[in-house]
Amino acid sequence: MTPPAPAQDDRVAPVDWEALREAARDAMSRAYAPYSHYPVGAAARVDDGRTVTGCNVENASYGIGLCAECGLVSDLLNSGGGRLTHFTCVDGRGEVLVPCGRCRQLLYEFGGPGLLLETPAGLLPLSEMLPQAFGPEHLA
Repeated sequence: MTPPAPAQDDRVAPVDWEALREAARDAMSRAYAPYSHYPVGAAARVDDGRTVTGCNVENASYGIGLCAECGLVSDLLNSGGGRLTHFTCVDGRGEVLVPCGRCRQLLYEFGGPGLLLETPAGLLPLSEMLPQAFGPEHLA
């Protein structure tokens, strides 16, 4: 298996980060968070220009709740696959969040080290948010 391809350079293929954030906020509005009351929405651009989204889905058995990134990856695969190139995630106030460690690993699988993440500290490649990541290339 070959290593994931790096995300497109934002300078070459400009991304409307506000529109991506708005898509994440829209997804967040449909989150199912009756236990934590902490809705989360995520949106990402795919290498073919599509936008995919997801929201968190909690469960009375707390450990089996799904983060927004899980829904986003499901949307990616259900709508034709591809590689994630740009990602943002928002909380219930619409403020930018960083993905948890589990979700960074999930994003690595579908976006690779070059996936650009919008964070409260600015735009960062996933390689800086998940250094020395384990991925499909390790299973070859």
